[in-house]
Amino acid sequence: MSLMKLKSGTDIRGTAVGENVELTDEAIIKIASAFLSYLTEKTGVPKGEITLAVGHDSRISADRIKNALLSVFAAEGVKVFDCGLSSTPSMFMTTVTLGVTASVQITASHHPYDKNGLKFFTKEGGFEGEDIKAVLEKADKLTKVETALPCADKIDFMSQYSEILKKKITDGINDGEKPLSGFHIVVDAGNGAGGFFRELLDELGADTSGSQFLEPDGMFPNHIPNPEDKTAMGFICEAVTKNKADLGIIFDTDVDRAACVASDGKEINRNALIALSSVIALENAKGGTIVTDSVTSSGLREFINSHLGGKHYRFKRGYKNVINKAIELNNQGIDCPLAIETSGHAALRENYFLDDGAYLMVKIIILMANMRKEGKTLDSLLEPLKMPYAEKEVRYIIEEEDFRAYGEKVISDFEEYCEQFPLIIPADDNREGFRVNFNKWCGNGWLLVRLSVHDPVIPVNMESDSEGGIEKIEMFWNGFIKNYEKLRKK
Repeated sequence: MSLMKLKSGTDIRGTAVGENVELTDEAIIKIASAFLSYLTEKTGVPKGEITLAVGHDSRISADRIKNALLSVFAAEGVKVFDCGLSSTPSMFMTTVTLGVTASVQITASHHPYDKNGLKFFTKEGGFEGEDIKAVLEKADKLTKVETALPCADKIDFMSQYSEILKKKITDGINDGEKPLSGFHIVVDAGNGAGGFFRELLDELGADTSGSQFLEPDGMFPNHIPNPEDKTAMGFICEAVTKNKADLGIIFDTDVDRAACVASDGKEINRNALIALSSVIALENAKGGTIVTDSVTSSGLREFINSHLGGKHYRFKRGYKNVINKAIELNNQGIDCPLAIETSGHAALRENYFLDDGAYLMVKIIILMANMRKEGKTLDSLLEPLKMPYAEKEVRYIIEEEDFRAYGEKVISDFEEYCEQFPLIIPADDNREGFRVNFNKWCGNGWLLVRLSVHDPVIPVNMESDSEGGIEKIEMFWNGFIKNYEKLRKK
């Protein structure tokens, strides 16, 4: 098997448990050796001077994969800090705080227990897709790699990272050492790496009773650790209402994503989370630009542009895509304080453009506490955000070997098809796939057709602001797509 199969955007990812294991010890050993070689080229640091930090989420394959990595690093004489159970953002922070040359996080994010993967960081940020490709190309060429007894210096970096977040809260609220006294906040870690956040809140005076699934368990026995999952969100919503909490927080497995729940039990997720994050980001960047992915709603655009006085810039799906676009805009002199995806990946400029779910929740907690001093709540900030009457996503599997070419033709054909209908207007910010707006007689909403970032899938998203609008928009779409025999509805 070519190891290039393990490339998943800017990560390495594959099956790590069961009969058809892709992330075998042999594969990990080759990747570790190739990574060191590539890191020397990328940073100019000789192998003998490289220092690394290695961490992992709660997956049951983490220790095996870590030992395979360490066996190569030991043979190469590289100094390694073993950070144990860690969040992905904390592993980036080791390059800032500990000053290591690079770090490796063993995680497959929200994917099932049998999956795992690798993320790589330097102080410039996470590896790009081209970096991953280069590492895997090197790994594919290796036939033999020297290994040694795994060896590393154990370090509790999560405690250091937690202290950074605690100081951010105390400084941001400026109300003594227990600034969260009088607040009830429940945390759902989904049995991933986010359980530390409850302890952090406890130390700042919060009542965290009702918090759940804090113990690391790589089988994820309670729910999928994914803030986009309806079942997972149902658990945290119920915990908030049951415990009469002021706020609920839910993390994905490796804590680079999060969502929250208001005191009334309503989700602050997807477009609502972007809206709230935009309030925070634009507080000190008046008129700034917020970069999001392509599936954000019309109501969010109006909220950012009209209510907050900012500029909404829709870009491509993929958290690295929105982050890189935000960095690019800042380099062009465009004030852009936030890059955020509807999945919950949120990267603030003030925090190294690092997608860090815990950091975002810290900022939301600070906002909540300071609003209470004025007798206000988080809910009130979102009142001007118009939510769609209805929304829907349909996904099609492309049953064609060259799926990308086929998918691109479908999108191009749809663009030509829409030209026949003067009441259906292309969006003015088409940067991924093709998005069209339907006037009030045709559905009063929008539709976006695009290609999945990695998979042979065409997702179609649609929203309407009127009763019966989604049905009209979907009827229009079905009239077009019915003739494409190599698409199968998922």
